[in-house]
Amino acid sequence: MSDPRPEPIQPAANLPPREKVVGAGISWVSRWTWRWLVIAAGFVAVAWLVSQVWTILLPIVLALILTTVLQPAARLMETRLGFGPALAAGAAVVGAIGVVALTVLFIVPSVGSQVGDIADSASDGLSELQQRFADSDLVTQAQVDSVVSAAQDRLQSSASTIANGVLVGVGAVTSALVTTVLTLVLAFFFLKDGRRFLPWVAATAGPTAGHHLTVVASRAWVTLGGFVRTQALVGLIDAVLIGLGLVVLGIPLALPLAVLTFVAAFAPIVGAIAVGAIAVLVALVSDGYVAALIVLAIVLVVQQLEGNVFLPWLQGRTLNLHAGVVLLTVVLGSTLFGVAGAFLSVPAVAVAAVVLRYLNEVIAGRTRDAGPAAADPTAEPGSSPEDPQVTP
Repeated sequence: MSDPRPEPIQPAANLPPREKVVGAGISWVSRWTWRWLVIAAGFVAVAWLVSQVWTILLPIVLALILTTVLQPAARLMETRLGFGPALAAGAAVVGAIGVVALTVLFIVPSVGSQVGDIADSASDGLSELQQRFADSDLVTQAQVDSVVSAAQDRLQSSASTIANGVLVGVGAVTSALVTTVLTLVLAFFFLKDGRRFLPWVAATAGPTAGHHLTVVASRAWVTLGGFVRTQALVGLIDAVLIGLGLVVLGIPLALPLAVLTFVAAFAPIVGAIAVGAIAVLVALVSDGYVAALIVLAIVLVVQQLEGNVFLPWLQGRTLNLHAGVVLLTVVLGSTLFGVAGAFLSVPAVAVAAVVLRYLNEVIAGRTRDAGPAAADPTAEPGSSPEDPQVTP
């Protein structure tokens, strides 16, 4: 009977020895490990720098986002009405201020007239809950009174903390007003002079670097504008559907909650969950658990329509980001930079993805990985659908 073991493979005479192959592999891993460590350190340094200049950077980013919204109106006034760049930019900014002011003036009376009713409903609900606990065999009246008394004592002892919080809130409001004014001024200049930016970059950076910067900036601008407009449309649809549901059910603060739904759409996933929870809580306090369950069902249905119908249809390839990436981005942004980070993290990551995709195209065009789908890195901006001539 023959030996079933296979014959050992004889090494070719021209292959290097084992220790040389292993050493080359270790050397390659070491070099790339140091490179990635340097890149990671660079990212940490950039994050630290952003945190140091966040007060200055925030109005610039907000102004860019506002410019993407107002740019179509400003261009329309220039082409159809014959406005000059300065007049069109000023009219667009003033119009945006007017829309926000009218919205606030329309909402404030509604909130003021219904907050008292909600507070009364909450007080009645707590009294009813206290009575039910007292009537049940689970707790005694003395235990219920003890819990209520402890809560009152805790609230009274926290008076100084609440007062300090009010002072901090006043400072935050002042800072927000300064940021808002600076954002509006910057948006005016971006609308008025933004078209000069890319030609200036191309002329300053030179033919090669200027071309790459122009392509990346154009794509990033298209992506940012697409994100803002898409989220605005999705937020409007969500606000209308949820607002109609709240109005039909007779839930208080239906209009403010609808407006809050629209604003929260710019913090994908997390914003919808937060506003949905607020709407359910208002329904629970004002109309009981049955109304709260119905509102919860409405919110869930609308969010399913948003995630499975509206966003895939409207966004298309504008962002090309996985939902998991979006969720982690919003959570990380809110953790590092608060509310502003929650709203700005997704467009920032979308712009970063544009840069990475362009770098991948350039690398593919210079290596053996280039294929029919690889973009020509030397093509002029605007020569393909990926390089639209769009400037701020």
